[in-house]
Amino acid sequence: MKWKQILAIVLISASTTGVTLWGYNQFRNDPYVYQKDGNDSGKVPANYAGFNGVVGQNGPVDFSAAAEAAIPATVHIKTKATRMVSNNLPRNNPFGDLFPDLDDFFGGDKYRSIPQMASGSGAIISEDGYIVTNNHVVDGADDITVTLTNKKSFKAKLIASDPSSDLAVIKIEAKSLPFLLYGNSDDVKVGQWVLAVGYPLTLETTVTAGIVSAKGRTLEINKRQSDAPVESFIQTDAAVNPGNSGGPLISTDGKLIGINSAIASPTGAYAGYSFTIPVNIVKKIVSDLIKFGTVQRAYLGIEYPRDNITEDEKKQNGIKDDGGVYVMRATEGGAALTAGIQKGDVITKIDNVPVVSGADLIGQIATHRPGDKITLTYQRNGKEYTVPIILKNRGGNTELVKTSVLDKLGAELETVNKNDAKELGIKGGVMVKSIGSRGLLSKVRIQEGYTIIKANNKDITSVDDLRKVLETTTGSVKLEGIYPGYEGVYPIVINLDSK
Repeated sequence: MKWKQILAIVLISASTTGVTLWGYNQFRNDPYVYQKDGNDSGKVPANYAGFNGVVGQNGPVDFSAAAEAAIPATVHIKTKATRMVSNNLPRNNPFGDLFPDLDDFFGGDKYRSIPQMASGSGAIISEDGYIVTNNHVVDGADDITVTLTNKKSFKAKLIASDPSSDLAVIKIEAKSLPFLLYGNSDDVKVGQWVLAVGYPLTLETTVTAGIVSAKGRTLEINKRQSDAPVESFIQTDAAVNPGNSGGPLISTDGKLIGINSAIASPTGAYAGYSFTIPVNIVKKIVSDLIKFGTVQRAYLGIEYPRDNITEDEKKQNGIKDDGGVYVMRATEGGAALTAGIQKGDVITKIDNVPVVSGADLIGQIATHRPGDKITLTYQRNGKEYTVPIILKNRGGNTELVKTSVLDKLGAELETVNKNDAKELGIKGGVMVKSIGSRGLLSKVRIQEGYTIIKANNKDITSVDDLRKVLETTTGSVKLEGIYPGYEGVYPIVINLDSK
């Protein structure tokens, strides 16, 4: 081949390459994605979703230091409880009216006790043995055993519990224990890495990692245990299974940012999301339980729509989608009304922390006690205002609530009003509206509706009457009551000294 032919081929190749590169650059710099259909519609106003920042400069996240800090401070909790169950035997005594004492011979005792075992996790929060866990882990337990990661076991004492938030504090007699440091759940960001630590599925200490996928979640799961549930969960995708309950959720620097409480699952096992009580709520409630024996719960004193309110309900109540919490009513004597809050106001911040839902509002108020002063930001008629508010308790004042001997009963009690008392043919009484799974009344054979009319042979006409008798009694107390619609008086004996 002659040199002229070779030179021509080289020039043609170079020209072709140059044209190709120019055309590629023109296409690459075009901000639009091209789409063709039968009509050759041309440009579509869309672009690729991308992130122009630099990632991966620090390499992959290392969880080992955080896990090393959390594992020794995470404990395995095992409980044993006695439950009363029906033996399904019918009352076959043919002479029941004449000889009631033969009921037991004919199978009149329809209940029997069986032991029930359960387990969960907990987080050590002090070197002298205070441990925080879930209320549902220790609820109703007659015996609580705590095992450390070094296999040492201790009998634990229940200090106090709070069904509303599903938190409880227990204590073991030990010293120089490793414990977790509190973080700040207000600083937790959606998308950040977190670790869940616990004893799932009867396994040894297990650490799982995930990210915070949402904040301020409510499941209405605590409604099963309380009429005033506190829910403002951190949602994560760290794997949490039965047995993880009560265990810590920690940040990558090893600080406690929450207590794992629930999972969303159609099967009962992990299916993608778990829910954690924020540590800012935890540390306030734990402090109350240790110091006062009960939670000093503050109330703002407003009614607001639930988070899943329908569009029709919004229109009926004049609610606008402006973000924040719409005030449907400021209750009489409440903290909000005292500060001038009224229907139609939209609360947007508490202590300068944004509030976008009812769960956010509950979460912020739950970190305060009655008598605390907060700064509340709200909108009214398009303008923003900020006012100081002194929070109150449920009774409408700022006094601290003390534990009552009535709490030992573990039941919701209500004074029978005069009209109902007249219909029942009694002077008055105290009706047992509901019975919890932990408490003295859960250990005796009575049912909801039982109406107490006497205690230690003294007439009972109000809850206050019952409280006075119990406060002046040690050991056992004899209660006498009736069931509406049934004849006869049914006595029971409870031991006030039992745990």
